[in-house]
Amino acid sequence: MTSSAAPGRQPGPAPLARRLVAPLATLAAVAGAFAYVGAVDPNEPGHYPVCPLLGVTGLYCPGCGGLRSAHAMVNGDLATALGSNAVAVAGALAFAVIWLAWLILAVRSRPLRLRAAPVWWWSLGGAVLLFSVVRNLPFGSALAP
Repeated sequence: MTSSAAPGRQPGPAPLARRLVAPLATLAAVAGAFAYVGAVDPNEPGHYPVCPLLGVTGLYCPGCGGLRSAHAMVNGDLATALGSNAVAVAGALAFAVIWLAWLILAVRSRPLRLRAAPVWWWSLGGAVLLFSVVRNLPFGSALAP
């Protein structure tokens, strides 16, 4: 097997265009999904299926209201987006921050490594579970979509 690099030398970084393919393709896919949801209003019945958990049990899952939240974000209505699903808004913000870090690291020829101690993942899961339970209780109706 032959290598284009001289013996004892590491190959250089990939060209910038190649390093940017994955972050830019991801952004294009997410932007396309948000554009579709922004154009096709989830508040009008018949455009999207009903949440299976809501349809069977009448309970809101952590994602219920996420499409309405995305529609409101695309249309610049942050208050409605937060009212529809605050977790979805937080997720969109987290995606934006992580994507920007990924893009900057790709330009600098460095890989993105997301590392978190298990306590952070358990805490995140607990927070989403708490959100799901509270939004289904009478005193948490402000969190329901």
